[in-house]
Amino acid sequence: MGKLLKKASIYLTLFVGGIFVAFPFYWMLITAFKDGKEALQFPPTLFPSNLHPENFINVWKTIPLPTYFANTLIITVVSVLGVVITSLLAAYVFARLEFKGREVIFVSLIALMQIPLPLYLIPSYMLLSKIGWIDTYLALTVPWTVNIFSIFLLRQFFKTIPEEIFESARIDGANEFTILRRIALPLAKTPLTAIIIFNIIGGWNSFLWPLIMTDSDFMRPIQVGLAYYSRAETTNYPLLMAASLMAILPLLILYLIAQRYIIRSLSFTGSKY
Repeated sequence: MGKLLKKASIYLTLFVGGIFVAFPFYWMLITAFKDGKEALQFPPTLFPSNLHPENFINVWKTIPLPTYFANTLIITVVSVLGVVITSLLAAYVFARLEFKGREVIFVSLIALMQIPLPLYLIPSYMLLSKIGWIDTYLALTVPWTVNIFSIFLLRQFFKTIPEEIFESARIDGANEFTILRRIALPLAKTPLTAIIIFNIIGGWNSFLWPLIMTDSDFMRPIQVGLAYYSRAETTNYPLLMAASLMAILPLLILYLIAQRYIIRSLSFTGSKY
């Protein structure tokens, strides 16, 4: 009986917690289909009296969403590809190659993770301005093609692979790049999945950096574009919620498609590695 009550209390807690987590998304969804008057009604309604799907059409016509989505997609794809390449190379070097000062350099990289983004925004802006990168894709992508946490995660994984595997490959005449490509890379699917997912989410939701580094509307990603739109439509909650729903829809689709891999990658990041 005690075990049954304990299990029931756990499920009840999870159910209540799930409601609290899901309710803001539900509220955003129903508000996106309301009209302006009903969205401000008190007490609020839990379901629209009349559906207004034209809110999404109005948003699409009002702001350049295709441009925002295209910019966000470019930023996300380029930065994720860059992170995967640089993390694989750097992690393998720090995990498997011996050279003077290796640990000092690695610890220095880890220390850089403690520096908050606002602290280096101004120096970064001054540097990128001098080389003419402001309001370009270069400013929005190149600085984010390296991710220290991704290097750390892969390096810790590579250190768990037995050294005998690498020595056998070297005896067979394989160079380090071949070992990385044919041995280390196939074994690193789980941490790579975690890295790709984290960086896709980070790239899609990037706000502060592109807000500072862009001047023109046609260079803004979706989150920055919606921020400017919200200033113009501060009280038009249905349109704001419709725009927000369209912004997160690609991530929701990604989650539904790759749910199994996402759960596996999250489990990996909480493991001993």
